[in-house]
Amino acid sequence: MADIANFVRGLMHRHAPSREEVLDSPWLKPFGKRIRHSELWRFTRRSVPRAVFAGLFIGIFLMVPGLQIVGAALLAIPMRANIPIAVAMTFLSNPLTTPFFLYAAIGVGTRIGFHTDLAAFLALRGESASQWIAWLLSDAAPALVSGLFLIGLGVALVGYIVSLVGWRWWVGRKWRQRFARPEEVLG
Repeated sequence: MADIANFVRGLMHRHAPSREEVLDSPWLKPFGKRIRHSELWRFTRRSVPRAVFAGLFIGIFLMVPGLQIVGAALLAIPMRANIPIAVAMTFLSNPLTTPFFLYAAIGVGTRIGFHTDLAAFLALRGESASQWIAWLLSDAAPALVSGLFLIGLGVALVGYIVSLVGWRWWVGRKWRQRFARPEEVLG
């Protein structure tokens, strides 16, 4: 487990931009000093679960790839969540998982009372964007949006709880290791 953590840390250190590089971006100038608060960039027991919640919810609810990252970062600011974690969590919805989320969202939206033809959704594979938009504007939008909202909320709550438990387990493990070390004799 420690080897995996070290590998991920090394990978992040080599490939992820530094905090200063991100903050110097011209895209972040409109947010001024608010985005520079250190609590948005530190890994704490409060900021990480909040970031997991924000990233998973926006990542599933907002199925537009570029907007997911921006939305997660914007939601992380008022939640005082860790921005890098929130952004990373949006990648749960990717080209491989998006069809499953869409199909499940339409199913959930249909079950809660919105009418949608699932056969029409399945027939849209490989169709043009205009046909997708026409289908969405017909009767699928309420079912899809409500389904994505409920699935996003559910997955985000599960992620929040798992990250809380995982954080407590990790800290407890560190404390047990610290107390399990043999006392060194000074002399």
